[in-house]
Amino acid sequence: MAPKIDPTDARLLQEYQRDLPLVRAPFATIAADLGLEEGDVIARLHRLQGEGKISRVGATVRPNTAGASTLAALAVPDAGLEEVARMVSQEPCVNHSYHRENRWNLWFVATAADRLELSETLARIGRRSGLRVLDLPLVRAFNIDLGFRLNGPRHSLGVADAPDLGALREADRPLLQALSRGLELCPAPFAALGRDLAMGEAQVIARIHALLRAGILTRIGVIVRHRALGWASNAMVAFEVPDNRIEAAGRALTRHPGVTLCYQRRTAMGLWPYGLFCMIHARSRSEALGILDGARALPDLRGTRHQVMFSLRCFKQTGARLTRQEDAA
Repeated sequence: MAPKIDPTDARLLQEYQRDLPLVRAPFATIAADLGLEEGDVIARLHRLQGEGKISRVGATVRPNTAGASTLAALAVPDAGLEEVARMVSQEPCVNHSYHRENRWNLWFVATAADRLELSETLARIGRRSGLRVLDLPLVRAFNIDLGFRLNGPRHSLGVADAPDLGALREADRPLLQALSRGLELCPAPFAALGRDLAMGEAQVIARIHALLRAGILTRIGVIVRHRALGWASNAMVAFEVPDNRIEAAGRALTRHPGVTLCYQRRTAMGLWPYGLFCMIHARSRSEALGILDGARALPDLRGTRHQVMFSLRCFKQTGARLTRQEDAA
């Protein structure tokens, strides 16, 4: 059963998953829109974070722009799953880790400052677990913006434009790291962030604007935890699609209502032939499977082999780490 959400909380979560006002007092602007006081908005966000309904108010960084990331998996014997999952979650570069229904049952996203640090992380996980690591780097993101509407009819995504990497400055990395970690919930969060980074408030806001326009930040707003809000039947689906059909199939999946993410990843010969991935977030397994049935019927996907991997447990979910540990200290 979906948890009951206060109507004002619901509006806050629904309307501000993206487009956080980039002004000196963003929570005062939100408060005026919702008919509240600024302090009430900040208190609600603190409470929602404490309840585990949101992870942070901050930004999501497009993979492989300011750092290096990959989706990886391990095939862990059931008896050792808890121990291996704990070890994987202790890795600073691992930001998401899930138990999923598949022989490859422990899936995780690792993000590092560069490919060398990422490779070191995967190698260390392989050594410590004694298991082969399935490494599936991103090839193309059709849409990776998880800020979908939490009520009403399901909508289709748009296909994301390619990022403008020329807009990225080396000095942006600490800013991106801080936004991935989350803003301070206070009346002037951009000023607070500027003090931490030795930047002026106006400079912080200007760089966020530029990084959003360039597609390096995919959104800035309230980052919700979907499972805690009743979206408990979430499936990662991977399709085996010939290379010459990936483009059309990815665009078709992205337009299919109910698909919440869509991307192409490198396959692993002899281990994992499925290169086109999507996520389906749903409130019940039957709802998720209904969306999948519609996706499988799309002309560009009809007859393709696929794997459906419902998430059974979330072991870790944090913002990505984009700086090396010694740089962040």
